[in-house]
Amino acid sequence: MKETFYKDSIVLLEGAMNEIITRLNTIKKYKEVHNNRDPIEYISSRIKSEESMKEKLERKNLPITLESALTKVYDAVGIRIICSYIDDVYEIVDMLKKYNDLKVIKEKDYIKNPKENGYRSYHIVFQLLLDIAGEIKPVFFEIQIRTIAMDFWSNLEHQIKYKKDIKNQEIIVKELKRCADDIATNDVNMQTIRKMIMGK
Repeated sequence: MKETFYKDSIVLLEGAMNEIITRLNTIKKYKEVHNNRDPIEYISSRIKSEESMKEKLERKNLPITLESALTKVYDAVGIRIICSYIDDVYEIVDMLKKYNDLKVIKEKDYIKNPKENGYRSYHIVFQLLLDIAGEIKPVFFEIQIRTIAMDFWSNLEHQIKYKKDIKNQEIIVKELKRCADDIATNDVNMQTIRKMIMGK
């Protein structure tokens, strides 16, 4: 159970996650009310399991403690935002950065600078100062923002990464890289077509 490892800090993690999800859903409703196109297709969230957190701490040679989990790694809370178009990704990043109580800790743009395996997504870590009954508590969380096509690719790549004894793994990795490049090209093409339709 997550509660065993995170102890009463699970309340902070859940509180931060719910706060951000609420804000994102407010953005969606605001866009709808004002007849603007919603840049968010869907949102998913999770609190990293005890097992996954311990594995990550061990992999990073960090003490397997609650303090390390909350202050040395930043993805105990993870939120994924899926968009239709690349422009939507950067629009959401800009909107999130406008919140005065969200402090950017680090960010990586794997869309403009993809990983060697072809992975593309925008990662940004924030610190939220969560007000719990008048007591201010800092909570870190990571948001990953990507297009539908990027997410489809990432889910398949994730399966391969954690599956053992895969036959023809080298061929699969090369094919996945080719697919990632094709997806990137198609994302750009789809965005261009949309702009043409909108007369931009």
